[in-house]
Amino acid sequence: MVVKTRRYDSRMCQLCHAKSSPWAGRRGFLLAAGALAAGPVLAQVDVGDASGLRKLVPADQLEHAATQQYSQMLEQARAKRALAPESHPQVQHLRAIAKRLIPHAARWNDRARKWQWEVNLIGSQQINAFCMPGGKIAFYTGILDKLKLTDDETAMVMGHEMAHALREHARARIAKSQGTGALLSLGAQLFGLGQLGDLAANVGTQLITLKFSRDDEVEADLVGLELAARGGYHPDASVTLWEKMAKAGGGNVPGFLSTHPTGPDRIKRLQENVPKVKGLYQQATGRR
Repeated sequence: MVVKTRRYDSRMCQLCHAKSSPWAGRRGFLLAAGALAAGPVLAQVDVGDASGLRKLVPADQLEHAATQQYSQMLEQARAKRALAPESHPQVQHLRAIAKRLIPHAARWNDRARKWQWEVNLIGSQQINAFCMPGGKIAFYTGILDKLKLTDDETAMVMGHEMAHALREHARARIAKSQGTGALLSLGAQLFGLGQLGDLAANVGTQLITLKFSRDDEVEADLVGLELAARGGYHPDASVTLWEKMAKAGGGNVPGFLSTHPTGPDRIKRLQENVPKVKGLYQQATGRR
């Protein structure tokens, strides 16, 4: 994946207040499992059960592979001086949003209680963001700056990407990519899932560029909508976000839209589901 980067230094980044090297003493953004919600609560959106096919790929191996790939990506960005430092206001802003969403993650996946969440910002003109298995989140500056996202819209993007990880879409897609039906059954019988386990450990950049199915995108939209609403972000922002995405597409297809196609059906579905989570938003913000 070729990424156009921009350097973070005192001449080009007026928002950065770091006086010393931006890489000195850098810490990852981690939230302990204790910050997560104590137990599952009935969802307000209806997305059904997660794909059973995902169980053919060991979750722990995939999450380990994701952690390695994420670390490598950050090192590459750091080498290009494209990784935003801890003190960068946009980094702090993204992490503040994450702190409001993450406590509700375990409602959708109990494994999220043990995830070591991270949120980082990469200087790139790409309109892109993602959350890898295990809670490794990255935003590119392009999606924040070019779309001029509000806090509510940023929360919708983050919620959407977190939902892909929580619903374990990557696990299911990797399993599907190796075949279906008899082939998977044969692999499970002959190798005790070993082949798919090895695959999980060697997925490489697939975890960043993986394209999800239409059903995956529907799930991520709705679960992300609810996550953001529970975090106190206005549900209507889900609609304005995708209206901005549609305009950003134009004749070209930005990185985010190449794997997250927009259209009137998507916006209509969100509009239909916004009323279902309005109560959660009002409860979170104390509004009636």
